[in-house]
Amino acid sequence: MQWQADWGLRARMGITMFLLAALYLLFIGVLALYFDSLLLIVVVMGLFSLGQFFFSDKLALRSMGAREVSEQEYPDLHRTVGRLAQQADLPKPTIAVADTSVPNAFAAGRSQENATVAVTEGILDTLDREELEGVLAHELAHVKNRDVMVMTIASFLSTIAFLIVRWGWLFGGGRNRRGGGGVVVAIVVSLVVWVLSFLLIRALSRYREFAADRGGALITGRPSALASALMKIDGRMDKVPTEDLRQQAEMNAFFIIPIKSGFIGKIARTHPSTEKRIERLREMERELEQF
Repeated sequence: MQWQADWGLRARMGITMFLLAALYLLFIGVLALYFDSLLLIVVVMGLFSLGQFFFSDKLALRSMGAREVSEQEYPDLHRTVGRLAQQADLPKPTIAVADTSVPNAFAAGRSQENATVAVTEGILDTLDREELEGVLAHELAHVKNRDVMVMTIASFLSTIAFLIVRWGWLFGGGRNRRGGGGVVVAIVVSLVVWVLSFLLIRALSRYREFAADRGGALITGRPSALASALMKIDGRMDKVPTEDLRQQAEMNAFFIIPIKSGFIGKIARTHPSTEKRIERLREMERELEQF
């Protein structure tokens, strides 16, 4: 099977992105209406956007305690990632390893040329060779689909809305055309924007996980290997110490399997259920058997 577009999935992602764009345009319009300095809004948002775009990968790796590893330290991992990247027609990404028992993996980086694939010691100890290849191919599919960049851009104005909710004086300190009431209106609108964008971004994240599963399975040609890895990782999550899960809950959107414990993991899913993902992978396996 060749790398083919899933147009139904693309349509759902497109609708979600359209709704996010409409929501954010409304948000900017309200800010412009209630604050004198539209330029200040644009400058502050631009600075946040640039910082998030250029440094999100470093922040993600640092928050996980992951470090870049050399080929001498992890020769098998480097060889596997290099071969899969070649099969996916991608430059070989930087490879990082996190010293944690949580079995997981994630991709970071703003472009295909500036990407990092990170794995945990827990996943290296948990999966066999084919299963690990399936997970690494899934992460490379995220890189090929530019998912990190898409999710960073999608979440940008949601972050700004959250900042306004937290610090109502951020844009203007209460001095605006409509008096003090303008700040209240901006905070209320920001709260609504943040909640709605939070839910839309989670939906977008779930759609892109399905796409990465499909892409990873096409890279290896073994959907069953990724399905097996997902089942094994999902089963191991319940055995990971609660403290480790709590420390890494904020990274849910990046992981191949989300952390279910803790407040962040319960209020919204960044990933589809493992059962649905495995069902789709098994359907792909049946398709491959027909060739």
